[in-house]
Amino acid sequence: MPTLNAANRHDLTDTQWDFLETLLPASSRYGRPRRYGLRDLINGIRHRIRSGIPWRDVPDCYGPWWRIYALFRDWQLSGTWSQIEAALQTRADGQGKLGWDISVDSTTSRAHIHAAGARRDSSERLDGEPDNHALGRSRGGFSTKIYLACDQHLQTVSFTLTAGQSGDSPQLIEVLERIRVARPGPGRPRSLPDRVLADKAYSSQANRSYLRCRGITTTIPVKKDQVANRQAKGSAGGRPPAFDAEAYKARNVVERCFNALKHNRGVATRYDKLAVRFQAVVQVANIDRWLKRLS
Repeated sequence: MPTLNAANRHDLTDTQWDFLETLLPASSRYGRPRRYGLRDLINGIRHRIRSGIPWRDVPDCYGPWWRIYALFRDWQLSGTWSQIEAALQTRADGQGKLGWDISVDSTTSRAHIHAAGARRDSSERLDGEPDNHALGRSRGGFSTKIYLACDQHLQTVSFTLTAGQSGDSPQLIEVLERIRVARPGPGRPRSLPDRVLADKAYSSQANRSYLRCRGITTTIPVKKDQVANRQAKGSAGGRPPAFDAEAYKARNVVERCFNALKHNRGVATRYDKLAVRFQAVVQVANIDRWLKRLS
């Protein structure tokens, strides 16, 4: 393991590595000995995401930059980052460290100039890569939006990416549909929160109907124009949606979760050309936060 210095002061601790190692694919833990171990390469990936530097500038103490990037890319393509994140969520749920009052919101990651210029055939060569690479122009400039569902402990439960100009309301159902936390024992994964909290941007009939049909308690304030339209209809407008103002005070955890994730400069600014690569960047940042909570 490299000697501790300014470059690797945020590397995995022995406790975190012992915990993470049990979740890695068996093919990664065994085989020919390497000059630079798997722990070094993973720390190199974490360093790049935390600092936002180009892959070629990752310090040599972690190993050759191309090996570090190759591991990051291969685990993204094989779904290993997703599997590790899901395994950590399952462990957290089994230990009672995952809450099921879920807050949903979005944040914008400004795209660096290096994020532009992806090959036109990238979406055809990679599964899950959108045609627009989840990049678009909004009032904030060339950017990507991260829609995230987090629990009351500031931990990410699910997320999705869109182009920067996308509206918030249509993405609520998408991000909730991505919640799949496997049980420690037998049984189907849990996918339904106890409560969903979101700001008034997510107030729509479609979202409220979706949540009501699934028996999920909804804490979303109503927009002023929606109140006016309902009142204009008189008795035909029906009763106003229930709203718990006291419970709504807990919605801010999603803002604090974004703040914690954006301590990683590779999340705060998108440097990756492909959406699937940037998705893996966010997953690595989520894995770091789960490791800190569980180990």
